[in-house]
Amino acid sequence: MELLDWLVIGVFFLALIGIILWVMKQKQNNAADYFLGGKDATWIAIGASIFASNIGSEHLIGLAGSGASSGMAMAHWEIQGWMILILGWVFVPFYTRSMVYTMPEFLERRYNGASRSILSIISLISYVLTKVAVTVYAGGLVFQQVFGIDTLWGIDFFWIAAIGLVLITALYTIFGGMKSVLYTSVLQTPILLLGSAIILVLGLKELGGWDKMMEICNAVEVNKYGDTMTNLMRSNDDPAFPWAGALIASAVIGFWYWCTDQFIVQRVLSGKDEKQARRGTIFGAYLKLLPVFLFLIPGMIAFAIHQNMIADGQTFLPLLDNGNANADAAFPTLVAKLLPAGVKGLIVCGILAALMSSLASLFNSSAALFTIDFWQRYKPKTDPKKLVKIGQVATVVIVVLGILWIPVMRSVGDVLYTYLQDVQSVLAPGIAAAFLAGVLWKRATAQGGMWGLIAGLVIGLTRLGAKIYYSNAGVVPGGDGNIFQAVFYDMNWLFFCGWMLVFCLLVVFFVSLCTKAPDPAKIQGLVFGTSTAEQRAATRASWDKWDVIHTVIILGITAAFYWYFW
Repeated sequence: MELLDWLVIGVFFLALIGIILWVMKQKQNNAADYFLGGKDATWIAIGASIFASNIGSEHLIGLAGSGASSGMAMAHWEIQGWMILILGWVFVPFYTRSMVYTMPEFLERRYNGASRSILSIISLISYVLTKVAVTVYAGGLVFQQVFGIDTLWGIDFFWIAAIGLVLITALYTIFGGMKSVLYTSVLQTPILLLGSAIILVLGLKELGGWDKMMEICNAVEVNKYGDTMTNLMRSNDDPAFPWAGALIASAVIGFWYWCTDQFIVQRVLSGKDEKQARRGTIFGAYLKLLPVFLFLIPGMIAFAIHQNMIADGQTFLPLLDNGNANADAAFPTLVAKLLPAGVKGLIVCGILAALMSSLASLFNSSAALFTIDFWQRYKPKTDPKKLVKIGQVATVVIVVLGILWIPVMRSVGDVLYTYLQDVQSVLAPGIAAAFLAGVLWKRATAQGGMWGLIAGLVIGLTRLGAKIYYSNAGVVPGGDGNIFQAVFYDMNWLFFCGWMLVFCLLVVFFVSLCTKAPDPAKIQGLVFGTSTAEQRAATRASWDKWDVIHTVIILGITAAFYWYFW
């Protein structure tokens, strides 16, 4: 890092501070102001916030690392602009009509209070143990690589970087609320896009072009069925990423994440109206087409450069203790070794942008869940200004819990992105089943939705527990174990996710048929086929031909991507 790099970083922080100070001067007298930014966000702010919130250090380390280790395998989870379109076209009308602040609150409107509590607890636990802790953990690793500092003042630089990042982000989230998340995202998103695009271009230039990358990666087989690093659709017998399992599981996880998770949907709920919310999702869907090219493919570039240098007796990526290349160091290594002064500072700003946007969104969403779904629910007469203070305290608690979990998370660095998707694959099906049945089927009852959530939680925890037990016992998947081991440990995690969704849907279906149908008045406007003429007219007036055209373009680009990397 040279003087020019530090000057660029300084300018970035001055701009960030200016936005935060402006936001703090805005009135935030109630929960709508603090958690939803006053519900007046435009499509640009919504789309930028969706993208910036999604892109975190798990992409900078994990996605680039997966590109360097397994090629295109994880691209199914990233080329999901089409799933954000489902949020905008299918779910936004129901969420807008319900006038809710949180997704658990929506489930209470559709089902009952127990469903709301179950989803709130699942969401808060998952945020602290996966999203907050993993983002901070990976952020510490990124800056340790980029700055090349092992210790500072006798302290492991990992902890200085990680805790410093958390404290800075927590301060502006606590005092600025959702508006600080939205408007800092407008600054951070273009910086992140520009910085990552520079890495892509310079990486390809260093390697010798796109064709050279494809040539080197296409020569590396990833299984015994002839698939290579460039294949997105791999043999269904592939033990890690069978094509059917990858398509099913990525869709289930994607639906849960993009259409029902508070972390993402809260950005849409902040829209001033249905039109702005939907267009925000369309803009976000365009941006979501980029991470494969900005993070995963640079990982493949780093791998290809490393392969070239090995032929000359040198290395590009740092090596692990076992002598293998450290795939998770792909992105920060590209930054450290390829970029000139000034540009490196811009990239560091982009990394900071990704980390802070993701963390800020997590903090605000977690605080909203606690304040709205627990505190206000049981103390409905709480003064609106006091609710804001409670949300700020909740954010502090979540920050502390995330930091305390980091030592545990440090043991998963070499499989970070796969770890996240694996955990999410057992969180998603039960929640997805409850929302799908709730919005698509009028006969789904409160008991059906609640037991679908409970079934998903029990099965998911059983699967995670079995993995921990059998892994520590040294059991190899596919052995001669019992039926329990075959189902909860041996089964490929992608297929397990798909079968788990089917089971949870069946639970919702059969319990609903065995219980009294919901009152039509209770579910009016919340389920397909129950909207009034006025509600349907309002939804129809919220979109025009350009929304349809842009939707078709996004779907076309997604189809072309699958065709090229098939």
